[in-house]
Amino acid sequence: MSESAGAVDLRSDTLTLPDSGMRAAMAAAELGDDVWGEDPTVRRLEEEIATRLGKEAAVFVPSGTMGNLASVAAQTRPGDEVIADAQAHVVVSEVGGTAVVAGVQLRLLDGYEGVPDAATVREAVRGDNIHYPVSRLLCVENTHNRRGGAAVSADRIREAAVAAHECGLRVHCDGARLFNAAIALNCSPAELVETCDTVSVCLSKGLGGPVGSVVTGDAATITEVRRWRKLLGGGMRQAGVIAAGGLYALEHNLARLADDHANARVLIEALRDVPSAKLSVPTVPTNIVLIETEPQASEVARSCAERGLLVTIMGPHTIRCVMHLGIDEHHVRRAVDVLSGVLSAA
Repeated sequence: MSESAGAVDLRSDTLTLPDSGMRAAMAAAELGDDVWGEDPTVRRLEEEIATRLGKEAAVFVPSGTMGNLASVAAQTRPGDEVIADAQAHVVVSEVGGTAVVAGVQLRLLDGYEGVPDAATVREAVRGDNIHYPVSRLLCVENTHNRRGGAAVSADRIREAAVAAHECGLRVHCDGARLFNAAIALNCSPAELVETCDTVSVCLSKGLGGPVGSVVTGDAATITEVRRWRKLLGGGMRQAGVIAAGGLYALEHNLARLADDHANARVLIEALRDVPSAKLSVPTVPTNIVLIETEPQASEVARSCAERGLLVTIMGPHTIRCVMHLGIDEHHVRRAVDVLSGVLSAA
């Protein structure tokens, strides 16, 4: 677990560290030059993710942000419009890359738990008018970070995607935590993204890999995503060293995502009756707990840190706690004690 002076660190599931088995797999990885398509470990990772998600092809990228940006750029033209939830990661936390690099503008929606229904999608699509940008792509997110880690069902993703396709749009899924969604919903990840044209999944969050995400989709689109990866400076050489961590994570760390969800439920139940806290609990929660606080979030975070608990400030009155493979029942009990004390004293 990533800790600061022994603190329980719930800031993010990106804080996971490779265990000894993962490090051994990385050290033993068979290597080649991935830009030349000659790293066998990267190829195995790409093939594995494509198979698990039911897609034709995949490309390994250094980060989820690059994966999302390359996917948007590969499926749009400058001046197009991309429809997305107002709280989506691609909107809030990716430095405006869609505008700066891909040259597209975002049309923001406020759908239930971050995914619009069919009628909302159709209403958001621009008509044929020279004054309007062309609606080209719908972006969805599963799980949805800023909507409390909501796991969105296959039916709801399908409804939005089918409506987008009927309007001539393609669909990209930011599936950074897609495997969390699949575990929480007791379905395959392929079922969740069956109607999505491209999907980006992260290896360095709950799965515990050190670096990287994988974008999947049809072969022609993935060729374009790979071209954008190169343009963005994401062409890696002997990348099998880190891809091996991802393969190890897929083999060893998938089922245990349920432990993170269970730990999040413990925190949720413990804080339900604290007067100065309001929990944003989605229909199907996963490993993220959002807490709206009466006092300033910065004050709550500071008080927690003084007592050995690290949390993330998500807004003026919102903090986030994220469970991950570095957190066990003992850490959760400590977190409950600290948060209960800090919030009850507010």
